[in-house]
Parts: sequence; C-alpha cells; structure tokens
Amino acid sequence: MTKCIFVTGGASGIGRAIAIRFAREGWFVALADVDSAGMVQTGALLPAGRWSAHLLDVRDAAGWDIALGLGAAAGGGVIHVVANNAGVPLGGALAQCTVEEIERVIAINLTGATLGARAAYPWLKAAGGQGACLLNTASAAALYGTPGTSVYAATKAGLRALTEALDAEWAGDGIAVRSLMPGFIATPLLEHAPNAATPGTITDAVVRQGLEIGTPDAVAEAAWQAVHGPRLHMLVGPTARRLAFAARWLPGTLRRRLRRGGGTATA
Repeated sequence: MTKCIFVTGGASGIGRAIAIRFAREGWFVALADVDSAGMVQTGALLPAGRWSAHLLDVRDAAGWDIALGLGAAAGGGVIHVVANNAGVPLGGALAQCTVEEIERVIAINLTGATLGARAAYPWLKAAGGQGACLLNTASAAALYGTPGTSVYAATKAGLRALTEALDAEWAGDGIAVRSLMPGFIATPLLEHAPNAATPGTITDAVVRQGLEIGTPDAVAEAAWQAVHGPRLHMLVGPTARRLAFAARWLPGTLRRRLRRGGGTATA
C-alpha cells in the first residue's frame, strides 16, 4: 500500500526537502502552503502523479480540515504522516519587535501547529498501526532560550511541549509524535530581516557569530529517521547538539554566558 505524507510549508526549504525525501521512498506527497507557485516548483521535483498541492494558511482551522481531506483523497484515502512544518522567523530584542510581529509568529508557529495537530488526529488515528506519525518542526531554540530569540524560542518550546504531551496522549491510538530540532538551516527564511527594525538578514547575524548553517537535506533525513524510529526529539546539526549538551549538563555555565552577552542565538 502506498503511504501518504501531508507536508505544510511544502513550497520551499525544509518542507520541500522532506517532500523529496519521502517521495524517493515511494510515498505520495500532499503539499500544503500559502505559496501556490512554490508548491508547483516543489512538485516539479517529485514523481509525476505522486503529489498534490493544497492552499492552506495554518492559522485557519477550517482550512486545515479542507486541505487534509483533499490531501487524503488525492493520496488514496489515508494520511500516514503529517509534517507540521510551516513556520516563520522573528529575531532581535523583544523591545524592538512590534505587537503585530509577535502575534503573527505565535499564530503561525504555535497556534497554527496546534490546530494542525487537532485536525490531523482523526486521519492519523485511522492510520494507526501503519506507521502513523505527527512530525513537528521545532528548533534548537526550544532547548534553551537565548538572547534575540525570545518569541521565536517560546513558540518552538511550545512545539516541544506539544510533542511530548501528544506522544503520551496518542500512544494508545498507535500514533507516534516526534519533533525535529535543527539549528540554523539554509532556507529562504534566513534571508529575512530578524524584525522590521533590524537591518540585514538572519544569515548575516549567523555568519557574524561564526555559527554553521546546515542543509534542508539533513533535516529531511532526520525527518525520515524520526518517523521510523523511537527517538522523541531529533537534534539536527552541531549547534543543536552543543546547546542540548550545555542545557542538560552545564546549565549554570550556559546561563552565565548568556547573561554576559556572549550568547548564541539559535533558530
């Protein structure tokens, strides 16, 4: 039986890489995004007849139900994996961020993902026992809040908590729940300014700090392993692994470093 994955944020970046990775294994891919042109570009990289595209703003609860239904119909009636991947960046000092910027990132990254989990549940429950999985794209920012990432880190920490809660809540339904925790990844999001009041791009800030920028393919491989393995949270890249180590084993040292202004912003 052909399996089906529903990928939000499928028009570019990590979502596109996940789509390509699963398609390579013979899966049907249902793409969802607000960017229809980007989804067509992703689809051109997938096997003909093995994908579909669905306009979805993840903040729209009714839109989730419609898109999932259409994606399931296109993919054979069942959805085995929902990649809750859509997200937007926001960086810089909290005082520099506008109310509109704060509300937008929370609505997309956290509320949208939570609405997605709720809407995905009946589809994944129907596929329980067949490798059903909700896969949330969190971030290394969920491991420890660092200067310049307050709102973004809060949304990703929320996704981490959502993953842990639903992993227990849905276990009896045969649904695995997993998260991806990458460091900085080379996607179009890094070319955004941290916020409207801060010049330059997120990439500029990462380079100034001497941090590495990983590839979407590395995250996609982690996604494949997450869906097919037992690990709850998948760390991706050196920044994520270093931050996880420090947060667990050297929390006092990490806190002192961040308070001195030598912190590492993680996205």
